[in-house]
Amino acid sequence: MGINGTPASERVHIAFFGRRNAGKSSIINAVTGQNLAVVSEVKGTTTDPVYKTMELLPVGPVVMIDTPGIDDEGGLGDLRVKRSYQVLNKTDVAVLVVDAVEGVGEPEKKLIERFEAKELPYLIVYNKADLLLPSSQRERTNDTSSGTAHTADEIAGLKEAAFKPSSVPKLYASAVTGEGIYELKERIAAVARAEESDRRIVGDLISPGDVVVLVTPIDSAAPKGRLILPQQQTIRDILETGAIAMVTRETELNQTLLKLGAKPRLVITDSQAFAEVSRDTPEDIPLTSFSILFARYKGDLAQTLKGVRAVEQLRDGDKILMAEGCTHHRQCDDIGTVKIPRWLREYTGKKLEFVPVSGTEFPDDLSPYRLIVHCGGCMLNEREMKYRLGCARDAGVPMTNYGILIASMKGILERSLKPLKIYL
Repeated sequence: MGINGTPASERVHIAFFGRRNAGKSSIINAVTGQNLAVVSEVKGTTTDPVYKTMELLPVGPVVMIDTPGIDDEGGLGDLRVKRSYQVLNKTDVAVLVVDAVEGVGEPEKKLIERFEAKELPYLIVYNKADLLLPSSQRERTNDTSSGTAHTADEIAGLKEAAFKPSSVPKLYASAVTGEGIYELKERIAAVARAEESDRRIVGDLISPGDVVVLVTPIDSAAPKGRLILPQQQTIRDILETGAIAMVTRETELNQTLLKLGAKPRLVITDSQAFAEVSRDTPEDIPLTSFSILFARYKGDLAQTLKGVRAVEQLRDGDKILMAEGCTHHRQCDDIGTVKIPRWLREYTGKKLEFVPVSGTEFPDDLSPYRLIVHCGGCMLNEREMKYRLGCARDAGVPMTNYGILIASMKGILERSLKPLKIYL
């Protein structure tokens, strides 16, 4: 993805689920008009979730996800099924691919139960419709691959018995003949549009013509030649509002504020420079951080604010999970594995143990941890970020994020929340 491309975290995640050889990969290829997924008659060809960012009309920027069969068997098969179910945590729209000849079985029913438990929008497509007789024909015929007689009316009856009552979109399609593929794309688009959010990073806090100063440290951890994703996305949101974005390093902040001639509407800083930026920003200029804005944008700000209070109850030997949504080469003074652990030990005076996880890793069992400290989650979509918050809430483990924790330890949390109209 180029620098001007839509980040994967901001794309609609469309995942295809189903049994082995239901035709998930074939349906994906038909929907996209590309050979994105490997197709084979051999069961279990897709062994790991496959992600592909692309433009899918009429939806727009999407991530298409092909998953392993939910009926896989054996030790490795169980692991593949688990990975398929994990994809649900980041899925915005689920497409359940059912073999129209085989019909609905227990694997599909269990998956639908999971969809509904997660309140995940989904639709059902009966693939291989070309193997069914037209509903106008009543005589039976044998399908040469299974030896089983089927008509479209029989499959429809099975479908209604399995899902009635239900308003979930269902349709017949054939990846071979193209039947129903256009309708499937339209249905996916309709479900995706229904899920669209009017969330803003900062646009609802500012007005056209406002000046917003972004403080972006350039250190060894910053990717060479570009800004990190939260900074890019925040700049875009400011521009869409019709406001003016000014970008500076923390070392030039004083000079920038002097040259403005008028007070900016807001200063937004990278969390690791919070203390210096707060010191150099006059009290009558609102100040917050990218991380705090993203806690509101993608997660549950109230939960992360409540979570930071657990810092005061930390004891010697407590384990703290340091979770990041991306994988990157860690520098010698990495924010998640070096700086925050050092600041927390200094702040609490306790001997604490820190356990880092990154990317798609997030423990199933959170009980060993006294606190979870998460990054801003710019690489995670909203659904996955809220899934992680939900896991912490269900496990009774407090969870906060980098910016909130740093602001709290530096004594500037109250100030950093005022621009969001939150008062402690």
